[in-house]
Amino acid sequence: MNLRKGTEEDLPRLLELIRELAIYENGEHNVSNTVERMKIEGFGPSAVFGFFVVELDGEIVGAAVYYWRYSTWKGKRLYLEDLIVTEALRGKGAGKILFDEMIRFGKEEGASGMMWQVLDWNEPAINFYKKYETSFDEEWLNCHIDFG
Repeated sequence: MNLRKGTEEDLPRLLELIRELAIYENGEHNVSNTVERMKIEGFGPSAVFGFFVVELDGEIVGAAVYYWRYSTWKGKRLYLEDLIVTEALRGKGAGKILFDEMIRFGKEEGASGMMWQVLDWNEPAINFYKKYETSFDEEWLNCHIDFG
């Protein structure tokens, strides 16, 4: 498998993977993003996210989407928005390649740590993260407001 930084040309496939993940998480109806929006927000003058991809035989089979956040308690933090591996290749090492790269990248960029979310029913993902001595918060509630 080949790991590399995601490019603008990868965005259509990235959006396909995002939709595949949304179906798995029973949330496909919530996906409203577009390739055009991702071009602006990932590659425009005020880019807010980046991503890495894993390829197998020239086809993108997984991606890790990230952005930076700031903690007043911890400083600069890497936020892993999504770790996606196409269903047919889950458990074959692509997720580990991507996750290890995110850890390496965060350290290289001077982050104090990495944060992400996992659904409480997603046992395969939870078990994967436990291999990394992950801390699971139980006292914080995730909140959000949607604009538009």
